[in-house]
Amino acid sequence: MSLSDTPPKAPRARRHIRLTSHPSAGAAQPVPLKWGAPTAAERGPVIATLSQPARRNAIGVHAGAYGIYRALAIAAHTLDPGHRADLTDTAPAVPIGPFPQWGDPAKIVSFDPWGHLVAEVFAEQLAEGLDIRPTIAVTKAHVGMPEIKDAIEAGRLKPDGEVLLASGDVRVTKAAIEPVWWLPGVAQRFGIAETDLRRALFEQTGGMYPELVTRPDLKVFLPPIGGMTLYFFGDVTKLGKPDTRIACRVHDECNGSDVFGSDICTCRPYLAHGMELCVEQAQQGGVGLVVYNRKEGRALGEVTKFLVYNARKRQVGGDSAAQYFARTECVAGVQDMRFQQLMPDVFHWLGITRIDRFASMSNMKSGALREMGIEIGEQVEIPPELIPPDAQVEMDAKKAAGYFTVAKPDEAELAKAKGRGLTE
Repeated sequence: MSLSDTPPKAPRARRHIRLTSHPSAGAAQPVPLKWGAPTAAERGPVIATLSQPARRNAIGVHAGAYGIYRALAIAAHTLDPGHRADLTDTAPAVPIGPFPQWGDPAKIVSFDPWGHLVAEVFAEQLAEGLDIRPTIAVTKAHVGMPEIKDAIEAGRLKPDGEVLLASGDVRVTKAAIEPVWWLPGVAQRFGIAETDLRRALFEQTGGMYPELVTRPDLKVFLPPIGGMTLYFFGDVTKLGKPDTRIACRVHDECNGSDVFGSDICTCRPYLAHGMELCVEQAQQGGVGLVVYNRKEGRALGEVTKFLVYNARKRQVGGDSAAQYFARTECVAGVQDMRFQQLMPDVFHWLGITRIDRFASMSNMKSGALREMGIEIGEQVEIPPELIPPDAQVEMDAKKAAGYFTVAKPDEAELAKAKGRGLTE
């Protein structure tokens, strides 16, 4: 029997559809939430689950983009819509926080700083029946990259049996963070009115979340986007101490390079170089940190990115740095939508006030950090020998646009076609 011949599953008992945009009088009783309160008890939990709709104090649902898969699983009868997570033994593998920054509503606006501690700090509310879900998880793992093994063979790194093993594997702590937006704080970070932010979010998602414009009392939004993953090298408990040296790479997702090794950009080489610096810093008694954000293709998406690749490779005169950003803007309407204004939040969450070695050439990233009070000691550009041949176009264009570098290319250099054609 083919898939098309499979009979549909019997529908669940039909219920009236209840619109959340205009609850009946007295129906909505959201759990009080005071963002930026100094303690979890004063702040209150974020309630975005659907089991008790009247108690919800947030717009959207948990799991970001994966919330759609949950809906699909429920529709396909593979998930009980009433399932509640059993949080037994899910506590963070290492403690993180709290830090004073958690009590400043202007410091963290894009995720819940208490999101990894809900089973502990909201135990009483959980026992009373509130369905509270973690939005952060902290675990431990080993990671292995051939570039780290290459660094060992070259003598740049030496296994110590603690951070770096003889096998080339690296011991890490890692944290996954789902986005939780405090809308007044996000609006303030971008210098816009909260009402304008809410309207744009409502209209530009096709009206997916009407509460954005009908429920001004709900100030928290869980957007349907990817979050971030943190990789810690060394002793995480040293974070937040003024004498702890920090090496860091803030990396925005690039599937083609990071996973498959595409050589049109420097993403994977820079990520590997940043990890090498992190290992080195951890072995010297500090902490290394890689912040990996799901912002594929400068947050323009992979389809747009590939369209831009085609436009660059087919343009008259070939792929040159002089037209690098222009071709992106022609397709997407903007050069970059990563907007780093929210990125510093994670450093406030970790109690970090200074990054000693920052593996990035991005002026947008370094500028956003400094604007939020994070000091940067040394900014480290990617070594020239790590730049793939087809990525030289990107690198020259970024240097010319003001990215951090010690050697800025001139106009003649920018005009040279350095990228491969589509058939090469």
